[in-house]
Amino acid sequence: MINKCLPFLLAILVALPALSAQRSTVRPRTLFDTGDQTTIREIIEMERQAKEASLRRDADFSQKTLAEDYVAITPLGQVTTKSDTVSARKSGQLRYETINVTDMVVRVYGDTAVVTARAEVKGHQLGEDFSGPYRYTRVWVRRTGHWQAVSYQATVTQ
Repeated sequence: MINKCLPFLLAILVALPALSAQRSTVRPRTLFDTGDQTTIREIIEMERQAKEASLRRDADFSQKTLAEDYVAITPLGQVTTKSDTVSARKSGQLRYETINVTDMVVRVYGDTAVVTARAEVKGHQLGEDFSGPYRYTRVWVRRTGHWQAVSYQATVTQ
């Protein structure tokens, strides 16, 4: 078997210098196409609006932008739904004083965008302080031309 492959391997070794001497033009490829860049800007704007809505306890924003099947997982592992989120905003039981978002990354997969970020938060829920550093992931899906959050998960960090 080695004897049969040897001529083939020698031919490749002889041809390699000739192939490598050929000039080829390599065009740099952008990491994202224009559509992805537009989507990333849209998602960054949705994240900005979500932050502002949290600070203002804007239940209408949650009603409008959370999907009916929205699920969030809190830092304590509790599962909350769209109706839970809207109720918490309306009742005022969840209050944010400040939210400072950093290290945001948006990845686009067609009509789905995944956001990961850090957030330094100051706030109270039912009188309990939950201030501190967090990492979060939010998943947005474009449905009938509009972005809706379908999932959110937050974790306390050090």
